[in-house]
Amino acid sequence: MKYLLLLGILVLAWVIFFKGRRKPPPVDRPGATPQVPAMLACTHCGLHVPKAEALFDAADRPYCGEAHRLAGPR
Repeated sequence: MKYLLLLGILVLAWVIFFKGRRKPPPVDRPGATPQVPAMLACTHCGLHVPKAEALFDAADRPYCGEAHRLAGPR
């Protein structure tokens, strides 16, 4: 009986010791979301491309590539 009581105390001490050592889950900060680049639809085919990669004509219309820029709007 005394061994059973000793085993219970050891298990309880083990649980208390390792429960306090767990790392808390990471906290998501609202300001840490990645920035999504602005997307523009090609005037010719409608494909969405990042604004930094889009080509523009004289009227400032976005295109996905040189061939569509030369072909013009539909």
